[in-house]
Amino acid sequence: MDPIKIKVAISEATKTIREKVAYKPDFGLVLGSGLGYLADEVSEKVSFSYKELPNFPRPTVEGHAGQLVFGTLAGKKVMIMQGRFHYYEGYSLADITFPIRLMASLGVKILVVTNAAGGINPHFETGDLMLISDHINLLGDNPLRGPNLSEFGSRFPDMSQAYCHALRCQANKAAIEKGIHLREGVYAGVMGPSYETPAEIRFLKTIGADAVGMSTVPEVIVAVHSGLKVLGISCITNMAAGLSHFKLEHQEVINAARNAQDRLITVIKGFLYSENI
Repeated sequence: MDPIKIKVAISEATKTIREKVAYKPDFGLVLGSGLGYLADEVSEKVSFSYKELPNFPRPTVEGHAGQLVFGTLAGKKVMIMQGRFHYYEGYSLADITFPIRLMASLGVKILVVTNAAGGINPHFETGDLMLISDHINLLGDNPLRGPNLSEFGSRFPDMSQAYCHALRCQANKAAIEKGIHLREGVYAGVMGPSYETPAEIRFLKTIGADAVGMSTVPEVIVAVHSGLKVLGISCITNMAAGLSHFKLEHQEVINAARNAQDRLITVIKGFLYSENI
């Protein structure tokens, strides 16, 4: 999608949303596989099916509901993506990150992105929540490739603090207050959809990855380019290939994410209550 088409697409989607939502949401949330139940906690809810929104892709993966939810969560105005898009579904990175551009256009200042991930760090266990401190882009592409959208950000955005340290501290504090232990580590984003081989997991461990998944990285790159602060949380839904004796199945990922959802909801709501912007 070229810059002119992206601008037109954002304008059309914004117009549709503004017909029902007049305020500017301060927080945007992207909910990963099996983690969409947080949207049920929203009050004063206004929802849009992705099918209603001009130029919006459609999720094709189980565990992704496919709607934008606006409303109040933990006293803050939020915009929630209940279901995301993935490179392996055949979408371009411009398609995948279009909702993040839309969030920025609507006034979002902070992005909270969640995902289901395979654990690589041997100290991790299935069900752990990991604050993302950094990422490794192994998609073989970058959503900023091509003409720069200068009204959003600079040609060469700084990624040295892609995941805001202050926001991680705030989330960790909120978790501790509720008796929840958060891990912290580096997320490796890969293309998928096949799960990684044991050899690939050994490689990822060698280059410094603590968890691996098939999302998040393009969204965060575009969020940083658009001037958003980012908090990332991975739900470790399985130990990666070669680190357990179990066969990797998507349904098991969904089930593990749902088992961890109460703790994730508690952490995010505690973070929102404590965060002042």
